Amino acid sequence: MSLLIKQFVRPPLRNNNYVVADDESKEAILIDCSNPDDEIINWLNEQGLKLKYILLTHAHFDHILGVDYLCKKCNIKAYLYEADADLLKRVNEYIRILGLDEVDTPKVEFFNLKSSFKVGQYTIGIIPTPGHTQGCVCYLIDGNLFSGDTLFRGACGRTDLQESDDAKMQNSLALLFKKLPDNVPVFPGHGSQTTIAQERNFY
Repeated sequence: MSLLIKQFVRPPLRNNNYVVADDESKEAILIDCSNPDDEIINWLNEQGLKLKYILLTHAHFDHILGVDYLCKKCNIKAYLYEADADLLKRVNEYIRILGLDEVDTPKVEFFNLKSSFKVGQYTIGIIPTPGHTQGCVCYLIDGNLFSGDTLFRGACGRTDLQESDDAKMQNSLALLFKKLPDNVPVFPGHGSQTTIAQERNFY
């Protein structure tokens, strides 16, 4: 049994979307869904993988614009932590600022911290990391951290937005560094892969 991780860099802001799959069962999930196109679907089909659902790290528009398209094409659901429910309703605020076409609010299911997710034989850990948004979460799968816009290589997510809180971000980073060992790989929502050790030293 082995875990397969495939990164897709997608519009509109060079977002990282990750397919995470159990190579034995061929079950796969998608973490974040930034663009309504077929590249990810075509790759899944080529690999013989079955997409089970989408997990979102938070509700900013650039992480969710492909949700409705992929959910309809693959007959699946997308899940978002309930603390970002209000932010989801404001999906077009930043879209208007950037001059992009407005969209309908993506259809998602909300989960809480008692919810449970799996992909194949792998249990998915949910780590709430408010700061960039109130409902930011990281996902821990077989010792791999998918950090969304909480932790990047050499940086953390912005905290100067209406829905952000710098004090909460600092607490969230401290939690990650306390909870996770140095050798944990970090797969961020933008930019290149890093490790807990590298970011612990940076901070």
